[in-house]
Amino acid sequence: MLGISNFVLDLLNNNFFMKRTILIFVITSLVIASCIFWYLSGIGTNTTDMVHFGVIFLVVAFAVYFGIMRITSAKRGQPAEDEMSKKVMLKTAATSFYLSLYLWVVMIFVKDRIKMDTEEILGTGILGMAVIFACCWFFFNFRGVKSE
Repeated sequence: MLGISNFVLDLLNNNFFMKRTILIFVITSLVIASCIFWYLSGIGTNTTDMVHFGVIFLVVAFAVYFGIMRITSAKRGQPAEDEMSKKVMLKTAATSFYLSLYLWVVMIFVKDRIKMDTEEILGTGILGMAVIFACCWFFFNFRGVKSE
């Protein structure tokens, strides 16, 4: 009976993992589709919007890389989240939040000196936060996290 329960729990756990992985690709495709509609509407033709498109492309590439890594680790039979990946994600979240606060201080400083719409400043700040998170994740994923 215990073997059947473990089998069912393992099946449900793998099913939940694959749903989360597929969700990454669905959200990525929705972001790409909305960027295409944004570009085709003719609104995104100034330099700020082109920089936003570039940053969005980098964030989407990070999400695709993250999704592919999750699928390949699932095919190898590795657990979805081990202790190291949890620790890397925790350190990444803490560091990126800390750095994002400084990003917003810089954005407030820049707002007074450069003429930008409020929506552009907010969009740039949010995209900057995503880039900071991706850079921190790559840094801690490849460097590792020290035992503290």
